[in-house]
Amino acid sequence: MGLLALFCVVGIITFFKNFDNNYWWRWIYLFGGGYVLFDLFAIATGLEFWHDLLLRMFDVTALYWNIFWSGFVILGGAVFVLGCILMKIKLDEKHI
Repeated sequence: MGLLALFCVVGIITFFKNFDNNYWWRWIYLFGGGYVLFDLFAIATGLEFWHDLLLRMFDVTALYWNIFWSGFVILGGAVFVLGCILMKIKLDEKHI
């Protein structure tokens, strides 16, 4: 957990050091790193509401489970499509 937290902090520092060179989509990394840091903090300190939330998230018998996790599937698909588009743009720039 410590190593993951270190990577997040270094990534956030790098983001702000290169603030002028950041593309709009790099904000995704900043928010993702912030979420991971909060998640690690909540787990390490044993925040009760976070523990309850995680238990509810993985309760496969709940009626809302499919709807809730479908959102994550859609988000993952959107990130995949964005990655493919950015890769195509990068490859097209190299061939010009």
